[in-house]
Amino acid sequence: MSGVSENLAAQLTEEELREMPMVDLVHKILQSKGEPMLYRDLLQEVARLKGFSEEESMRYIAQLFTEINIDGRFVCVGRSLWGLKHWYPTEQTTDSAVAGNIKDDYDDEDLDEELYEEEEEEVLDQDEYGESAFEDFDGDDDFPDDEEDTMVNADMEDEEDNI
Repeated sequence: MSGVSENLAAQLTEEELREMPMVDLVHKILQSKGEPMLYRDLLQEVARLKGFSEEESMRYIAQLFTEINIDGRFVCVGRSLWGLKHWYPTEQTTDSAVAGNIKDDYDDEDLDEELYEEEEEEVLDQDEYGESAFEDFDGDDDFPDDEEDTMVNADMEDEEDNI
């Protein structure tokens, strides 16, 4: 058992540990440790305190993660790193608390260049000679009418002449 588990096991009876919800145990573990912990370490601590087998621990992995996500007492302060919300000022409980730790591997100048090129393509929309691709477009006048349409039009003209 780790120091955190030993401290909690000494403070709580076996029945209290068995009856206490896992999410409340996570809260007590974090309070006792006083610093953020990785989710897998939290799960291991809960499993030790509850006396879970490896199989039982794997069965509860998603349930505990969901409960921690939903419970307003916790905040994710890094990749799988969880802490108590009251440890952080309100401004830090967003991703900005972690922003300094995440490496930005994309060059902003490259992004600006790509955006400029896309805009240029959309605006210009010209062929290689500088002429608009739609300059000669006159509608469907260049296409022959269907024979059927021609026959219908001729029939209508005949009827008009007979009236």
